[in-house]
Amino acid sequence: MQTGTIIITVLGLCLFEIISSIDNAVINAEVLGTMSKKAQKWFMLWGFFFAVFVIRGLLPWIIIWATMPSLGPIGSFTAAFSNDPSVHTAIEKSAPILLLGGGVFLIFLFFHWLFLETKNFGLRHEKFFFKNGLWFFAVISIILALVVWFSLKINPMLAFSAVIGSTAFFITHGFKENAEKGEKLLLSKENKMSDVSKILYLEIIDATFSIDGVLGAFAFTLSVPLIILGNGLGAFVLRKLTLSNIDRIKKYMYLKNGAMYSIFVLGIVMIADAFGIHVPSYVSPLLTFIIIGYFIIKSLNKNKELAL
Repeated sequence: MQTGTIIITVLGLCLFEIISSIDNAVINAEVLGTMSKKAQKWFMLWGFFFAVFVIRGLLPWIIIWATMPSLGPIGSFTAAFSNDPSVHTAIEKSAPILLLGGGVFLIFLFFHWLFLETKNFGLRHEKFFFKNGLWFFAVISIILALVVWFSLKINPMLAFSAVIGSTAFFITHGFKENAEKGEKLLLSKENKMSDVSKILYLEIIDATFSIDGVLGAFAFTLSVPLIILGNGLGAFVLRKLTLSNIDRIKKYMYLKNGAMYSIFVLGIVMIADAFGIHVPSYVSPLLTFIIIGYFIIKSLNKNKELAL
């Protein structure tokens, strides 16, 4: 991979990590506001280490292990960080299984937001889909059926990967809903949890939310070191913003829209790659920059309108 491609890939991963984790950052900021300064610093230091090197380091390894179980836990770990061309060839051969499952996960994530989640309507069609939210399950069921149908013609394991992607979506969605309820408990006056307990709870929430970013990262690259570097840089920037400028970030009312449309595009890229349609490595970060940039500008224009 050329230096220019590496740089744009890392920057794209960084931006995607920041935008896709905004919800998590807001939860962190609100809960940290109820904690002591010492606990806040501890969370920012050791919590960052755990988030990057444990969660975002282990998840890609586990995903590669699940994709290529024949390697075993040790073999998949060394493969994730190996420079051996034969290892990279083996990963690329198994990549369609990984990419299809991840792509289905991201597509489901986007449609759940489009149909069911409360949002600031950034584009005209969003209000229409939100009003017809009951169609969410019908739409994703049809998508899954079509993906599995075409996958079976190529490789049964590819079809199984699509099913695993949909299963992962519903499992993580359940955890996220529980996290939202837990946030309300943490912020309630009746809550008497210690700062240590709150930190542990925040780390669990972070692990749940990080799955989106890690799976989406495979649309940028299959290189685990680059994923850790890009996602880690994004996580670092986001943690700094969590304590200092989270209110300013919340003023960009269409950032979540940008994140979800990026997720949708990355899901399509992953599914296309899985079915053998080659997508150049620079396409994913480039599209991410364009989409996020558009919604940032749209947010700024909206803020100017509201200020008048």
